[in-house]
Amino acid sequence: MSDFFNNFWSWYVAVGVVVSIGACLVLLWLSSKVRVPATADNTTGHVWDGDLREMNNPLPRWWVWLFVITIVFAAIYLVLFPGLGSYPGQLGWSARAQHSDEMHQGAQAVAPLYARFAGMSAQDMVREPQAMAIGERLFMNNCAQCHGSDARGSKGFPNLSDKDWLYGGTPELITHSISQGRNGQMPPMAAAVGTPEDVKNLAHYVLSLSGSPHDTLRASLGKSKFGSCAACHGVDGKGNTAMGAPNLTDDIWLHGWGEAAIVAMVNKGRANLMPAQGKLLTEDQIKVLGAYVWGLSNRP
Repeated sequence: MSDFFNNFWSWYVAVGVVVSIGACLVLLWLSSKVRVPATADNTTGHVWDGDLREMNNPLPRWWVWLFVITIVFAAIYLVLFPGLGSYPGQLGWSARAQHSDEMHQGAQAVAPLYARFAGMSAQDMVREPQAMAIGERLFMNNCAQCHGSDARGSKGFPNLSDKDWLYGGTPELITHSISQGRNGQMPPMAAAVGTPEDVKNLAHYVLSLSGSPHDTLRASLGKSKFGSCAACHGVDGKGNTAMGAPNLTDDIWLHGWGEAAIVAMVNKGRANLMPAQGKLLTEDQIKVLGAYVWGLSNRP
């Protein structure tokens, strides 16, 4: 209950649980004492569908005792385990502690396996079938949700199988991206560029940098507006891996290409977040995973 500012919710849950169990006991007791008046044929007088009559029979003994057992079990459980608000239980068990223990045990179990790759470089590991098999499973479990099972990505998610890297494609930079995550930010630039026409002209100049279809006249007019972009993308438009600024000359478009896509990017900006995996994976796992990702575009 540490998410709350005071103990109210802890007491609220505890009282709710106790009252619920007490209500079950009262209901069980009343059902054994109170009997609905029956007619001569031992029915309650309730009829459904014309001829379906409700009998006035007591609850079966096995059902009553099963009800009692569940109540006793609930009471014992709440004494031993968490359930009454912030009360930790006599056994001191918690899901977080159990998860931590299981993760520790799992790490110890696979430590000898990863120890074999500790002294290997990424270049060596891409030639090691076992390392690549482990890296593939790590990729499928942790990366494929965004980058796809074939690592080719999709709109907004980079392709990891080519040599176009936003933050650099060396094994060291790839493992840093996996461990620490990346937070790409492009601010809205429309105000710095000028009028909507200026933004369109700039979009065509950006298209011209990669030889994409564009309006030559608009591109020539937009060249002077590229100075607002050069601080990040460079004067030649080839990007800056230190900042994660994309190369605009290679005809690879992460968020879509064409006048409309570029105009929207300039007007609204863009934020892309890759979550850090350092708390989910061990250093050994990240090293093998990094080598696998590097090998997607560098494997012999």
